[in-house]
Amino acid sequence: MKTNMTRRVVMAAAAATLAFSGTAHAGGHQVLEQLHFIIPGGAGGGWDGTARGTGEALTGAGLVGSASFENMSGGGGGVAIGYMIENAESLDNTLMVNSTPIVIRSLTGVFPQSFRDLTLVAGTIGDYAALVVPADSSIENMDSLLAAYKEQGQDFAVGGGSVPGGMDHLVAAMVMQAAGEDPTAVNYIPYDAGGEAMAGLLSGEIDALSTGFSEAIALAEQGEVRIVGVTAEERVPAYDSAPTFMEQGIDTSFVNWRGFFAAPGTSDEKVAQYISALEAMYESDAWEEVRSRNGWVNIWNPGGDFRTFLEGQEKEIGDLMKTLGFL
Repeated sequence: MKTNMTRRVVMAAAAATLAFSGTAHAGGHQVLEQLHFIIPGGAGGGWDGTARGTGEALTGAGLVGSASFENMSGGGGGVAIGYMIENAESLDNTLMVNSTPIVIRSLTGVFPQSFRDLTLVAGTIGDYAALVVPADSSIENMDSLLAAYKEQGQDFAVGGGSVPGGMDHLVAAMVMQAAGEDPTAVNYIPYDAGGEAMAGLLSGEIDALSTGFSEAIALAEQGEVRIVGVTAEERVPAYDSAPTFMEQGIDTSFVNWRGFFAAPGTSDEKVAQYISALEAMYESDAWEEVRSRNGWVNIWNPGGDFRTFLEGQEKEIGDLMKTLGFL
């Protein structure tokens, strides 16, 4: 079965390119004196990297005077969402980063809220997913990973920085299903954040790790892991030695959006400031340095476009999860 969740993101990116020519930009002038980022997971994960990278680019480009960051893990991201809702009146210069898991975890009831309970600001990037093994593993590619999986059965563990049925689990199941295996039989070990999951891999608790491609690149460049497959349709220039699943005969692709939400009740004027700063960021050298370093794909889904995209993804992922037996 071919699983392709990139088309909407590609279309959004194309639309964004067109939109740049006809939209008013902040033009490099400071838009906000300060901006505080709430990160729903621990250090070392994709949310952490996205928030800190975005803050680095916004301040580096002079669009934001100063940026601060607060890791607030727990409840699969639900603790941070609850905080945004409960403290809405005092969070005037605060953005929470999130991504595809806000859709998945709402569908599965991990937390009672959904993206509809927050103020949508914009989707800003996409990050592919990857399967990695320790650098000293005997597994060289997907053929040898599948051979080890078939030999070890339930003793072969795949970890991820999300709950069972969450995005890292979903990606691993999609890959195994596309490889002809039973997606519900994968022995998935959940960790609370990407950094903890990577530690589990390096300590031998798990045999392979399902993670974001940007996190995988950082560890691969340090010589700690080997990337055995990435969910892009073609090799990604940021780390072009990583093979795609598709080139290894596994017909699956996926891209995880990441973006920003404000507290419920945030004024239209404040949302417009956030959008102005983020949109102008794309044209800065500071952003290109951060983006290329992480292997992210630029997408741009502001405001109403973001809502339309999320509603579409909610249906698409819900249908996929039912097929895989997670709903």
